[in-house]
Formats: sequence, structure tokens, C-alpha cells
Amino acid sequence: MKKIFLIYGHYDDKSFNAAIRKTFIDTAKEKGHSVDAVDLYKEKFDPVFAGEEPDDIVLDHRKRIEACDTIVLIAPIWNFRMPAIVEGWIDKVLAPPWAFRFKQLVGNYGYPIGNLRNKKAIIFCTYGSPRLAITTFFLNLPIRRLKRGVFHMCGIYNINYRRYFAVPFVSEKKREEFLKDVKKTAINI
Repeated sequence: MKKIFLIYGHYDDKSFNAAIRKTFIDTAKEKGHSVDAVDLYKEKFDPVFAGEEPDDIVLDHRKRIEACDTIVLIAPIWNFRMPAIVEGWIDKVLAPPWAFRFKQLVGNYGYPIGNLRNKKAIIFCTYGSPRLAITTFFLNLPIRRLKRGVFHMCGIYNINYRRYFAVPFVSEKKREEFLKDVKKTAINI
């Protein structure tokens, strides 16, 4: 049995992201896994970071991450990044020195040492754009940033990045295929 901490970042309960969340949670629970889910919009998570010490909510999320095996992130990609509420969560929760620290090499040069090395991550992202635009013209920027700039910094290298393209424009049949992929991912945690 796996312990999953799920972060959900979409404001609309009728969105395709909500269908991804429901499919993933239902399937994971059917397989005997426990899912601890956070809906950032419903919980009115404050994404603004102004240098303050971590509050009780941030500390609670960190404690829940420490107790899990797998972190699951579900959100759309808007303007080559996740919604501000998710980005703020990353800035506040997956922050140094808790999630990672820097080891100095020479002068101001160093490298990150992740403190979450024993975790796995699954990222589900939806795009309005077709695959060709993201992978060629925009060089897979959202994937690279999330993998290298967020999770690798935290020491998480076991990452399953699932993405679904042109979601507003695809058929119901295609959406069903996407949800079959979500289910398969949940089965194979």
C-alpha cells in the first residue's frame, strides 16, 4: 500500500482536471492505497510568499509530505506554468532548507542537495495547445521546469509526467483515452 499526498490546483469542479483527480483517487483507493488530497482553491491556500516563516498550513503540508511515498500534482498549464496558486504552493512548501539545501563548491557556486530523495512524483498536466506546439516551438518548457527546476532540486528523480494536449478541443473519445491513462498510472504506482 502506498501513501499518496495529492495537490490539486484547478478552480472548476467540472473541469477535465477534476475528472483526472476523481479517476486517480478512485483508482488508487480501489488498489488499496491511501490518498491524502489537498484542493488548493477550496482550502483558499495563500500563494503569496513575502519572506515570512512557514505558517501552520505550510508546516502541515510538509508533515503530510514526509508521511507519504508519492506526491501527485494535478493542474493545468497556463502561460507555460501552473496556476499561481500551485506555483505559490511550490514556492512556500517545497522551499529550502526543508526541501533542499545548497552545498557550496567555490565562491557563490554550489549545487542543490534534495531532502526528499525517497519520494516519487506523478504530475498530471492539461494543455490547451497541441503537442507539436509545446514540444517543438516551446521546447517542452513546462516539463523541464517542473522536473529539473522543482522536483530534481528536492532530490526527487522518480517522476512520472503525464500530459494531455489540446484538452478543450478533443473529442469525448479522446478524453476517455486520457482518463484510461490516468487510471493506468494510478494502478501502476
